[in-house]
Amino acid sequence: MFEKLFPKTVDNQYRGMTVARWIFVAMTIVIVGRSLAHIFLPDGGAQSIATIPLDAFPPIAASVIIGMFAYWGLSQLLLGLLYVLVLWRYQSLIPLMWFSLFVEWTGRFLLGRFYKPIETVGTAPGAVGNHFVPVLAIIMLALSLRERKS
Repeated sequence: MFEKLFPKTVDNQYRGMTVARWIFVAMTIVIVGRSLAHIFLPDGGAQSIATIPLDAFPPIAASVIIGMFAYWGLSQLLLGLLYVLVLWRYQSLIPLMWFSLFVEWTGRFLLGRFYKPIETVGTAPGAVGNHFVPVLAIIMLALSLRERKS
């Protein structure tokens, strides 16, 4: 399993179950789209998507939150472009990418739930995803490590 997660030779040969690759394609599209929303929406998606009540904050505080969302969007975009690169040229790394998705989303869940919760006036899509993406990622990781039968 360790060799499949961290292959000595990185190539474009994906050996896992096909469903894990296609769901990874869908996740990549979502991640790139989400990143672009955080970068280009006037509020960075903070209020319009994440339901953070920006209009209840002083303008300078709202501006800082919007800026942080844009910065976060850039980080997400870089990760999304890495996923695109893996799909295009280095598919043997798909299991490692599923592992990274699991770690990221589990960390987001734990940070938001126990360490640094964010007050919102509604349920943000990311908060919903924090509950099911780690489960999806661990299942897809297992399927991506499983060799397809020829």
